[in-house]
Amino acid sequence: MPANGRVRCRSLFTTHTEYSDISPTQYDAAYRWLEETGLLYDPDDAQPAGERIFRSLLLTGDVSWFSDVDIHVREPTELPIDAGRAAAVLGLSENWAYQEIHAVWGKVDAAERSRIGAAGEAALVALLSASTNASIEHVAAHSDGYGYDIAVHAERHSLHIEAKATTRRNRLPFFLSRREYEVMQYDPSWQLIVLQLTDQLAIRAIASVDSSWIETQVPHDRGLYARWEACRIEVPPEHSSSGIPRLAAVLGQEASPLLRG
Repeated sequence: MPANGRVRCRSLFTTHTEYSDISPTQYDAAYRWLEETGLLYDPDDAQPAGERIFRSLLLTGDVSWFSDVDIHVREPTELPIDAGRAAAVLGLSENWAYQEIHAVWGKVDAAERSRIGAAGEAALVALLSASTNASIEHVAAHSDGYGYDIAVHAERHSLHIEAKATTRRNRLPFFLSRREYEVMQYDPSWQLIVLQLTDQLAIRAIASVDSSWIETQVPHDRGLYARWEACRIEVPPEHSSSGIPRLAAVLGQEASPLLRG
């Protein structure tokens, strides 16, 4: 190992704790992680070492609660034990750690949600095209202003599908925009569909959510000068139905069981 690398490694830790009691294996593992995250190559960065290390842990750590941080960590006192201990060792306050977790994972979650959503829409369009005697139009591919993603056109039947996709198991969370909600209110053909995807982004299950139940869950504007623009809803199993029952009339004989329910 280069001597200057060892010096840099030590400089990241000496302001917080001595590490002379760790084993050579632990030392080398920590050194490799610091090198892989790029922390060794910016020793003069203006940001304190503890903050840089904590942020790198957030970006590279494989921790189950990260993706649900907006649900489980709503204030600094709700920090999980592992995050609180890491912050304390690095000389960071709970409040700083809380803000950093949401700053990093709020951005990561938004990008991942967009990727999963696009994959879910494309997979559902393909499935509907192969399973129905109808014209399938992916309207969200050229505009997000319709308030739904997919239009199913048949001679005497139509459906406007707002598709929400998730890779989470045993949970059906989604974000509903104000535009989608308003279209739901006046468009009788509107239907919210939640897609559960595999890790490879293939459709594992399909569920329909009743609009009347959604109506009971959305927030209400309280004054003239503020209005909600999006809200997060999580659907309990008893408030969803398997497949897309409203498409039964246009399903072909070889239609996917996922659509039949």
